[in-house]
Amino acid sequence: MPAQRKVSNLLALAVLSYLSQQPMHPYELGRSLREHGDDRSIKFNHGSLYMVVGQLARAGLVTEQETSRGGQRPERTVYAITDAGRAELRDWLAELVGQPRHEFPAFVAALSLISALPPGQVTGLLRQRREHLARQRAESQALIDTSLAAGVPGLFLVEEEYRIALLAADEAFTGQLIARITDPGTDWTSPWAQFHGESAPSEEGD
Repeated sequence: MPAQRKVSNLLALAVLSYLSQQPMHPYELGRSLREHGDDRSIKFNHGSLYMVVGQLARAGLVTEQETSRGGQRPERTVYAITDAGRAELRDWLAELVGQPRHEFPAFVAALSLISALPPGQVTGLLRQRREHLARQRAESQALIDTSLAAGVPGLFLVEEEYRIALLAADEAFTGQLIARITDPGTDWTSPWAQFHGESAPSEEGD
């Protein structure tokens, strides 16, 4: 069973990871997260980053190391990870890698309610989705190829490889669902179409 974390925001996990390498102030943390492409995996902004650093400090997982001021700039506080923070980082990462979590993807929610739309519209939307997925998969592959060519070790690209695998699976499922909806032999397509006052979709245009 997942542990109850003092700070459960995944941005906090990223902060602990970067601070385990060296002390930084929040501005440096934000820059490092963006430079390494972590903003593709973890949602954050300037405000949320400072909020999470504050939460980690109150939880005793990071501590203020020094505060400095350069010219007219506001004070910048450098934070360092504590021993408790290092233990939390290792334990949290081990949990996320070893224990699958039940998540609530938006597309799964949409599928559970999809009968509220007519099947003709749904097939068009699914074809549109499949095009978006193919484009996103190509973008991720291009990012991997460019990074490897620039000498980035493959270890630091595994999240993109996983993203590609998810996109490919989603794309394959979407194609299969289109085929099922447009298959005259699917027993639920006709009643669904009749409910919305339209004829069942055909395979044309797939």
